[in-house]
Amino acid sequence: MELKTVGVAMPEGCNVIVGHTHFIKSVEDMYEALAESGTALKFGLAFCEASGDSLIRSDGNDADLVKHAEKEALKIGAGHMFIIFLKNGYPVNVLNRLKSLSEVCTIHAATANPLELVIAETAAGRGILGVIDGGRPKGIETGKDREKRMEFLRKIGYKR
Repeated sequence: MELKTVGVAMPEGCNVIVGHTHFIKSVEDMYEALAESGTALKFGLAFCEASGDSLIRSDGNDADLVKHAEKEALKIGAGHMFIIFLKNGYPVNVLNRLKSLSEVCTIHAATANPLELVIAETAAGRGILGVIDGGRPKGIETGKDREKRMEFLRKIGYKR
């Protein structure tokens, strides 16, 4: 077995969701879940089929994000993984919709941070073991930091 990390290239202003699913129908179901979340959301998704034709299946409502998702899925190359790039929305707006799909097994990451995937490769193929999502903590939140956090959440409309 060989262990490696694969960095995910992030388009400007995007978030990414990486997970594991198990069925070719996932592409259509994820498309519907994302499209139903709101008309402002732009997205591209790709899924690595793990048997049969073993193709990267893709869809989305933004051609550039679809092409980027295809490129990153090919680079990652892990069976049954999916990758979604979002613009004009956040993972928090769609994660419960995605997790409720019967074929979605795992969400590995949902972030706008620099992201690396820890990959295991064997003769049978590749799999995602885990993620490295952003940097290490620089300290513990102070009262002033908490106030800034709450102010930010209000600014973006998540708190009143």
